[in-house]
Amino acid sequence: MTSSDAEEVHGRPWLAETFWRLGGLQFGDFSVGRTARNSPVYFNAKVLLSRPDALKRAIELITEDLELGMARRNRTVDPFDGIAGVPIGGLYLATALSLRMNRPLLYVRPPREADEVAAPHIEGIYRPGERVLVVDDLATGGGSLVETIIALRDAGLMVSDAIVLIDREQGAMRRLEGMGVRLHAILSLEVTLRHLESAGHIGGDDFERAVAYIHREGEPRSEFD
Repeated sequence: MTSSDAEEVHGRPWLAETFWRLGGLQFGDFSVGRTARNSPVYFNAKVLLSRPDALKRAIELITEDLELGMARRNRTVDPFDGIAGVPIGGLYLATALSLRMNRPLLYVRPPREADEVAAPHIEGIYRPGERVLVVDDLATGGGSLVETIIALRDAGLMVSDAIVLIDREQGAMRRLEGMGVRLHAILSLEVTLRHLESAGHIGGDDFERAVAYIHREGEPRSEFD
């Protein structure tokens, strides 16, 4: 989702190119999170931390995506009161998005030995019944997203949407759908790879192995959507 045809040209493809230039895409043999084993491709969104201008633009893309989804007649994003970052990867994006959209920030902190209650603790001020948007940098199988959503709902908060920069297309979208949560992604892995291949940045065995892995292990999206 983008605000115009021009944005379709300069938005998501720009972000894919930026990750490539910053070294956020690597090929080899990787284990990613709890789901991806022997993955031929590794995507590191945290390279944006070293480029404030790129991080700012990425936040603009997320904001535009969310605002368009909320403005549609048939909403694809529900209006939300706060923003919850998934620790640790989602915290920098959630913080920047909170500042950009002027929404309160929350995050779910895992329990510590000193805590009286052995349950995740939510940092930030909130009221039960408020709706929050969940933010992470990367979705693979969706485990961290699910844990965050459960903790927020257990605290009386409503969650109907989550957004990530990159969906590795390995089950997170389907898993969240089963919880009644829509997963939005600025980039999907296969479409990003195909864009970079068409631009001449990658090709050959690396590209073929990565695409074959997505189709074997995941749930590929068809376009920048």
